[in-house]
Amino acid sequence: VAASRASDGPRRPVVPQEGSVSAAALLSRVRDCTPVSRGRYRTDADAPATIPVCGTDGAVHWTADMDIDCDGRPGPHCNSTTDPTFSPATAFQQSDGRQLSAESLPFIVVPGVSGIWNHRDHGVRGGSVAAVVYRDRVHYAVVGDVGPREIIGEASYAAAEALGIRPDPRGGGVASGVTYIVFKDSRATPIESHTSAVELGERLSRTFVTAAVTAPGVRRNADTDG
Repeated sequence: VAASRASDGPRRPVVPQEGSVSAAALLSRVRDCTPVSRGRYRTDADAPATIPVCGTDGAVHWTADMDIDCDGRPGPHCNSTTDPTFSPATAFQQSDGRQLSAESLPFIVVPGVSGIWNHRDHGVRGGSVAAVVYRDRVHYAVVGDVGPREIIGEASYAAAEALGIRPDPRGGGVASGVTYIVFKDSRATPIESHTSAVELGERLSRTFVTAAVTAPGVRRNADTDG
């Protein structure tokens, strides 16, 4: 049963996108899938395994649902009362050693290392920068936590809220339509700096979509302005 949003306080304003690279341009770039995972992931424990991790020059990507990660440093919205499965730890920590804050830092969750896929083999680690696309919205995030080995499609309270997705850990999220693009060998410094993630993500996104236009034989429209 979804918890009421009435006690969650005022919502942050939803900004359609961060930076100038449009959702349409990014989605055009990841329209095709060359699988790099050895199998497929589930979106939930009882769902069929249908989601591959795809690879392209400079990034890995997948399109799935979004479950809400409220783990890490507790706050008004993310704690053992608001989230029955709350954990006070994240797989990666801030530069000062403290746990990440799911309610203030936009981050995504990658599956745990398994025979399906090892994110580290593809230049993905804590602090890697991701563009997260939902409808016409683009927001940048970092890789901030590691989830179950067979499930994909999860992001922090702050990431969901920025995209206009209900962030309630009890009943929020969205069932489909979220694309996660993680740039290989990228890193926001420090991991807790969203400004760093946005600046690097914007630069990498622009390079990423421009490559689709300039590659020989490619005729896709990757106009960064949509």
